Formats: sequence, C-alpha cells, structure tokens
Amino acid sequence: MRDVAVLGVGMHPWGKFPERSVTELCREAVVAALDDAGVSWSQIEAVTAASSRFSGGKGWGLNGNDIVEDMGSTGIPVYNMSAGCAAGGNAFNVGHTMVAGGAYDMVLVVGGEKMPKGFIQTSGVEEETDPEFLRQRCVGMPGPAFWALLCRQRMAEFGTTEEQLAKVAVKAHQIGTHNEYARFRKEFTLEQVLESNMVSDPLRLYEICPVSDGAAAAIICSADKARQIAAANPVWVAGSAVATARFDDGLPRGLAGVVPTGRTHHSEAAIAVEKALAQAGATPGDLDFVELQDNTVYYELAFPEDWGLCGPGEAEHLLESGETMPTGKMPINPSGGFLCFGEATTAMGVFQVCELTWQLRGDAGPRQVPDAKLGLAQTLGLGGNGTAVVLKR
Repeated sequence: MRDVAVLGVGMHPWGKFPERSVTELCREAVVAALDDAGVSWSQIEAVTAASSRFSGGKGWGLNGNDIVEDMGSTGIPVYNMSAGCAAGGNAFNVGHTMVAGGAYDMVLVVGGEKMPKGFIQTSGVEEETDPEFLRQRCVGMPGPAFWALLCRQRMAEFGTTEEQLAKVAVKAHQIGTHNEYARFRKEFTLEQVLESNMVSDPLRLYEICPVSDGAAAAIICSADKARQIAAANPVWVAGSAVATARFDDGLPRGLAGVVPTGRTHHSEAAIAVEKALAQAGATPGDLDFVELQDNTVYYELAFPEDWGLCGPGEAEHLLESGETMPTGKMPINPSGGFLCFGEATTAMGVFQVCELTWQLRGDAGPRQVPDAKLGLAQTLGLGGNGTAVVLKR
C-alpha cells in the first residue's frame, strides 16, 4: 500500500442558505480545495462523494455526479457513498483505499448537504414490513430523546451533573467563536445554557446540535504525486477505517436498563477508532487532539472514555480543569464541533478532515493545538456505520 497525502482542503461555511443549491455549496468547497492543493480540476482522476437523499440535485444519492457535471464532465469515475452521518468519513476511506492501492494518483473527496427542517425521518416509506418505519412509529424516539436516555444513564453511573453537561456546550462555543466556517460564533455563559429551552430532559437546546447546510472537500494523492507537485506542507494519512456495530453492542442492552460490561455503546465508532489507530501504529495516548461527533454534549464525555483517552468517569474532571481546550492535555473538537457548526450530515466527516489538516499544518489560528502532530477524526451514522481517520505530519 502506498503512502497517501492530503494535498488540499476547502469548505463552504455552515449555516442555512435557502438561496443556494447544494451543488453551489460543493463548488465553493471544491474550488477552495483545488486552490489549496495547487492543482486544477483536470488533474482529478476520480471522485468519492458523500451523498444522501436530502440534498436536492438528481436525488438518489448522486451528489458526486452533480458536482462533476458542474465542475466539468471529464469522464472520470464517481463513487457515491451513503452511510448516513458517517458518509463523509466513508467517502474518505474509499478515496484513501483507491489511492493507497494504486488505482488512482489523485482523488477528490467531497461531501455537501442541505438539511430539511425538524427531526430527521430516516424511513422514506410508511410500510409495516419496513423495520425502520416501525421503529419510528412504535418507539417514537427522535435523536434528542435517545441522547437524553444516554445522559441519564451516565448521570446514574458516574454522578454527572446538569452543570457539567452544560459546560461542554460552553467550552465548544468558546472555541467556535474563532472558526470562520462555524454557523454559531457566539459564546454562552453556563447560566445561558442552563436557561435554554428543555428539549428532552436533561438536554437543553444549546446542548444539542441543530441541522445545517454545508460542504467540505479534500484532495488526496499518492506520495509520488505530492513530490511531483512539490507540495510545501502535505499532511499524511496514518490510518483510515470503517466499521459497523457488533451484535453485542452495549447500546440496546443499556437502554433496556442493563449496564453492559466489556462492550461500549456505539461499538461501530470504537471499532473504527481502534482499527485506524492500529494502522497508524499509535495508541490513544499518542493523539494530540480529537475531532469527535458531538451531536450532543454527552458524546464529548463518553467517547474519550470508550476509546481509552481517559478512564471511566474521568471526562468531567478533564473538562472542568480545561484539559479538553486546544491548549489542554486532551484537546477535543478544537473546531468547535457539531455544536457550533450544526450537522450537515454527509459532509461532517470531510469537515473533520479539513480541521485535522489545518491543525496539523499549524493554520488554525486562535484555536490552534500547539505542536499538533497526530489527530483523530470520528463519525457514526444511521445503520450502525462508524468511521475513523488518523492524520499526521
């Protein structure tokens, strides 16, 4: 397998843009990535695109084809990936695999999304034989209610308080004010978070990420191609992995009131992270920072423990002592995370690759992690999909 470089990255700011199509958002991100890499569209040999049915265009998850027609139809292959919120990380994994395996020398990885308002309906049909439709109709549990149950279990097990949950949001927005691509660039006090509307007890409005529009792109290439282009400051892919949830995942049993032993919640994320770190020849303690999927404040406390970045029940102390800030010992989400961006589902894994790249280059400005050399990004999505990528300099 060949070494793979991240040659250039680009983003469209996150927000709500009713006047712009998803293809326009993607075009801005792709052009920025091409400019950052110092290459032209004609040099791209293939596209791996994170796609969904939300975005418009042709529908059917053909976002990559819309982008190619918009940028210029050069006959290159397009690979459209659908993995829910993990689609961006999935597209990166496929692009990395093709470059590392020698199929192509330069690939565009791209994700763009325009999200509908309100709770996400996962099933597109009302059919009694469709398990996903039955789950929604019979259980009636949208994301915030599901996350609230996870929070309540953690509160019972470790004594986590509502103030500690709120402090995760306070920290995220303190960092997000420095990110020009973030949708929400406003600091909140602890009191403001605790006084925001209750959505699903104990989670409040400012403790849950909204849905957003956004797009991100990355140009990846072989080491030989990077040398030919004389790339000044390439970032290297140390590991990239995709996984799905195990049958003995702790999540269903945990929500049924049985605290799992020896098996984490969201095994798809834990497996992907473990595999990506193994590929990188690294341990959790070697990481300089992490970008994780914080749909809600719970995950910033639970995931570091699941993956061995700290011990069970230690995450609250690290948060309160400032160690999860960019200048701390265990920086988490120096981008501001999903809480500051909102979730443009299929674009999120590529957004994380952009942030890792900027951090490892030293280009993150006031939110820079000092002397960052190794970073991890993680996503999980509908269907038990999980991805992880480790980048290094």
